[in-house]
Amino acid sequence: MSQHNAQHGSFMIERKFDAAPALVYSAFATEEGKQAWFSGPSDAWSLENRAFDFRIGGSETLTGKWKSGMVSRFDAHYHDIVPNERIIYSYTMHVDGKKISVSLATIEFKKAGAGTLLVLNEQGAFLDGYDESGSRERGTIGLIDKLEAALRDRRVQ
Repeated sequence: MSQHNAQHGSFMIERKFDAAPALVYSAFATEEGKQAWFSGPSDAWSLENRAFDFRIGGSETLTGKWKSGMVSRFDAHYHDIVPNERIIYSYTMHVDGKKISVSLATIEFKKAGAGTLLVLNEQGAFLDGYDESGSRERGTIGLIDKLEAALRDRRVQ
């Protein structure tokens, strides 16, 4: 009998930002914008590798080492990009070289008054015992909090 299994989960996050859709989009679409917020917590994680090729068919990789010694890696592939409106990408997560999940994410940037409503939908397959989709949602909320701070502090141009 196989020890392999897949558990599925999904979540949606909506967040309003006091910034125009083009600025919020640039936080995802430019290497400088993404560096301003997309990383592990600075007190527990250090960057090992980052590669960024934002285009349809392009990819992104982010690898970091945690204080515990654990190494995490995010590998994304961009499938659909509508500037200032939508990004669709798939990604895998690895921990210490082991693939723990495969996900599909859609991010929409909607004008909301003078600001932006960001709508993120994600569906994931969590592999071989890593079946806690709730931790992925909490982690993504933490990243969106970092995005909000980067926009507020004008670290995204």
